[in-house]
Amino acid sequence: MSALTLYEIAADFKSAAETLSNLDLDAQTIADTLEGLSGALEVKATNVAKFYLSLDATAAACKQRAKEMADRAKAIESRANAMREYLSRNLEAAGIDKIEGPELKITWRPSSAVVIDAQDLVPDEYMRTPEPPPPAPDKAAIAAALKQGKAVPGAHLEQCRNLQIK
Repeated sequence: MSALTLYEIAADFKSAAETLSNLDLDAQTIADTLEGLSGALEVKATNVAKFYLSLDATAAACKQRAKEMADRAKAIESRANAMREYLSRNLEAAGIDKIEGPELKITWRPSSAVVIDAQDLVPDEYMRTPEPPPPAPDKAAIAAALKQGKAVPGAHLEQCRNLQIK
């Protein structure tokens, strides 16, 4: 027989609470009975909460590790670019155009690059204008207005309950 899920335990608890409330029992008897039934619910809920905390900690550790790896990749990329620049400067200073060996070949490739001397002199037809981001509701401003009693069409405040696990 498999263990009951939290959902099943909660449903059983709710059903028992409704059944007990329909019986002609005193409040203390109902409270004692529900307290006895709540033990399994509390244990299961505690275990689920612990599993949540474990998953949350693992996700945070993954995010931290991903950030560290991205920082490391950026540092290695920077070092690689510095090595390429170092090689380029020294080959140019020595007047060497080509190095060929069994492992690799180093040569210069002709290329061109646009250099902007004075951006304000470049005609508008050659300027790019980025698309502005689409407007989005400012939830903080809307919340402040609603809390002051102002009506904001298309928005309302809703009371919520957020589960806290400490």
